[in-house]
Amino acid sequence: MVRKREFDTDKALDAAMHVFWVKGFEATSLTDLTTAMGIQRPSLYAAFGDKKELFEHVLRRYTTFHAAEIRARLGQGDSVREAVQEIFEWIAAKGGAGNPAYGCFCINTMVELAPHDPKFAVLTREHQMYLAVIFREVIERGQRSGELAGDINVGLVAQSLVVSIIGITVLMKSGPDRQFVEQSIKAAMSVLK
Repeated sequence: MVRKREFDTDKALDAAMHVFWVKGFEATSLTDLTTAMGIQRPSLYAAFGDKKELFEHVLRRYTTFHAAEIRARLGQGDSVREAVQEIFEWIAAKGGAGNPAYGCFCINTMVELAPHDPKFAVLTREHQMYLAVIFREVIERGQRSGELAGDINVGLVAQSLVVSIIGITVLMKSGPDRQFVEQSIKAAMSVLK
């Protein structure tokens, strides 16, 4: 008979995410994880696998919520330009995750794990591509409404916005001068004119 889990899976994943986010994958120990998650090692292994598999669960959870947040923010209001501007302002204010020092969990994974682990290279690339699809949809909405020019190369502009978001998110980790950030956002927004 299989034993029922005695912990909330979502809360455990969120606790693990916080630890990984603060310390990074390599510096996080199993003790760090089990302490934060409030579970024992056997329960961690039974529910999530090893540390790398747990990290994959956490990354997938993060990218799902992150993409939904971006989609929801871009869907607000009538103006596509204002919605995109708001995304950049949100990232500049909160790092896109509530604490600019943490940065984006997916971007951190791109830097720490993707260069050395093909699975995480694919997972982070998939998230970038999905964000580009979300931006494509928004740009096309702007074209249909007449707010954006019909001759914009939708695919290239969407990719450019994703690259700009990644760049500004990383930039925010260093506590940059506000004017530098504002100029960077203005330059990123120029692709929508």
